[in-house]
Amino acid sequence: MRRLNARHRRSEPEPDPPADPDSKMDSFSIKSLQFKQNPNSRSNSFSKSLKQQSRYKFLTISLICISLSVVCCLFFAFFRHGTSGDGRRFGIIIDGGSTGSRVHVFEYRIEGGVPRFDFGPHGHSSMRVNPGLSSYEEDPDRAGESLMDLLQFGKKRVPKELWGETEIRLMATAGLRLLNVKVQQSILESC
Repeated sequence: MRRLNARHRRSEPEPDPPADPDSKMDSFSIKSLQFKQNPNSRSNSFSKSLKQQSRYKFLTISLICISLSVVCCLFFAFFRHGTSGDGRRFGIIIDGGSTGSRVHVFEYRIEGGVPRFDFGPHGHSSMRVNPGLSSYEEDPDRAGESLMDLLQFGKKRVPKELWGETEIRLMATAGLRLLNVKVQQSILESC
């Protein structure tokens, strides 16, 4: 039985076979091998990559120079800060206690990244004054005046060239914590 809707095969004449089999191969490969240039191909962007390489070189060298400059600045700022010519550093702690206020002046050196304190007669000194900061509850503005003697004591112990680099801490303890918060703030602001 024959189908009516079936397609009929067209018969095309076959091309004449060439006399030489190599000539068929040559004509086939030349005709079918046509190269398209891909815009993203590496061969097209060779000139672009040279421009990009020189730009990347410039950016890399610039970043290295900037990084070295920052490292040098930090190095000199870090190692110069807070030291005298012989490597000494100083710290001052004011202990504002309830019965009296004390100042402690510490001398130390940094050795291998670790502070080494000298608690001998020249490395640590202290002084005490009465009354303590909490006794200025009625007149908070005078609390700061009471610490002036302590600050003068500290200034005498620290070399003048290191005054701007010496850290001073006020530690208000004990009785001051028992006062009203507003009074505490007034006392600390006067200091």
